[in-house]
Amino acid sequence: MTAPAVNLDTDLEAIVQNAASAFATTTTPAELENAKAQFLGKSGSVTALMRGMAQLAPEEKKTRGAAINRAKQAIEAALTARRQALKDAELERQLQAEALDVTLPGRQRGAGALHPISLVWERIEHIFASMGFDVANGPEIESDWFSFTALNNPPNHPARSMQDTFYVDMQGEDGQPYCLRPHTSPMQIRYASARARKYAAELARGETPEVRVIAPGRTYRVDNDATHSPMFHQVEGLWLGENVSFKDLKVTYLNFCRAFFETDKLQLRFRPSYFPFTEPSAEIDIQFQEGKNAGKWLEVSGCGQVHPNVVTNMGLDPERYIGFAFGSGIDRLAMLRYGVSDLRQFFEGDVRFLEQFS
Repeated sequence: MTAPAVNLDTDLEAIVQNAASAFATTTTPAELENAKAQFLGKSGSVTALMRGMAQLAPEEKKTRGAAINRAKQAIEAALTARRQALKDAELERQLQAEALDVTLPGRQRGAGALHPISLVWERIEHIFASMGFDVANGPEIESDWFSFTALNNPPNHPARSMQDTFYVDMQGEDGQPYCLRPHTSPMQIRYASARARKYAAELARGETPEVRVIAPGRTYRVDNDATHSPMFHQVEGLWLGENVSFKDLKVTYLNFCRAFFETDKLQLRFRPSYFPFTEPSAEIDIQFQEGKNAGKWLEVSGCGQVHPNVVTNMGLDPERYIGFAFGSGIDRLAMLRYGVSDLRQFFEGDVRFLEQFS
């Protein structure tokens, strides 16, 4: 038996209202889809009204189908509106969460600054340049000749065991492997040899032009603790001439230390030592007369009179050229200047530590 049209219209109107109310109470897309299933799903209210239409008369089927379609369209419109409302609400929530206060000052990139080792490096160059020293730079991967043999330290020499060297898989013409330079001393040979070629005419006339240079740079040894690093920085100094003595070495290094540490209240001590490229050789200790290190002797450099064999390997006459060389740790000088107790802090990249020097 067919229900009266008015009852159908009433039922459909109630379903539409119930759907709109159910959609309005949802707060998430998942809840909305569940509510949709109650009305438009396989077991939903609208679907239930469509069952049995196959047995209706054509005219009644047409009327009933049109009414159900209008109700279905109204429900889908309410569903679409609620979906959009939930999307708008989520977008607003995100905008509020990610809102920028345009009244705040803009974020600016902080100004950079030189690393403390670079500051000390530049300071050393400036001080020695004021005393007439050139500055030389050279390769960090060196041949055995420049690293050892030319410095009076030939293969199988016992002194080679004093340096734990990083070797690389490359050999020179002499069959010896290349290495990461363990000191900047190779620049003694490279620079002085170049000077000897440049001064060829003067040397032929019996003149003795001076060789005065420092060579700062990175060096490498298999060593790592609070006061040593596998990669460290060293400055090598060389002064050769006709009458350059240990007295000149002491005066030069004392003046450097006083300028570097900005105090005259310090003194130097030379302790006998051994280096294959100098004879006699010594360690230089420094003692401050004030501050937290007052009264302590601290090693800062090795030095000595350049060995005649080394002068010969430079292409110079050891009977005419005499002088001194020294090698100082730039990192150690930085530790003393800034009061740093652990060398590794310079290389850890901790901005909180480094910004103290900017």
